[in-house]
Amino acid sequence: MAVAFDASYFRRFYESRRSRVYGEEQVDFLARGVTGFVQWFGGELERVLDVGAGTGLWGAWFRANLPKVRYRSLDVSEYACITYGHERRDIATWKGREKYDLVVCQGVLPYLEDEACKRAIANMGAMCRGFLYLEAITARDLKDVCDRTRTDVRVRARPARFYRQALSTHFEPVGCGLHHVRGGDKVFYELERA
Repeated sequence: MAVAFDASYFRRFYESRRSRVYGEEQVDFLARGVTGFVQWFGGELERVLDVGAGTGLWGAWFRANLPKVRYRSLDVSEYACITYGHERRDIATWKGREKYDLVVCQGVLPYLEDEACKRAIANMGAMCRGFLYLEAITARDLKDVCDRTRTDVRVRARPARFYRQALSTHFEPVGCGLHHVRGGDKVFYELERA
């Protein structure tokens, strides 16, 4: 079930106002929430890694709102890398040496085979010294939550337990898609944890 992340894919799901999944306004709300919680929990925001950066909305947000943050963006799509200026990397096979305060991974993991997905999570865990924001739609999401006219349904419809199990080795859930690296220095109240 290979998906071509080409110009037509990006036009349909990200560039067209009529059919895109989300745009600048939604990412503005999301980025403010994610970075606000990271800061609320005492996390630093010096280095951010955006995995599957797509049209670069997170990068634009950081440049406008937190310009001192060192932001690095990756994508597997040649089109996205050429058009939006990302490094071409596959998170399932690439692991850098630098550590990041926040790793953003939005909409990437459901496209990966099971073992590649687990490797991607392990690679992000190895590069994270703080928080991970993860968005990965599940089988239930596809059935009950997603707007199927704006969502690419050519993904692996996994149960949430698959992701939770793969994440549990490297991260502890905080809630709302936010996870903290295992062994990190932050302590959470019991009800702050998912």
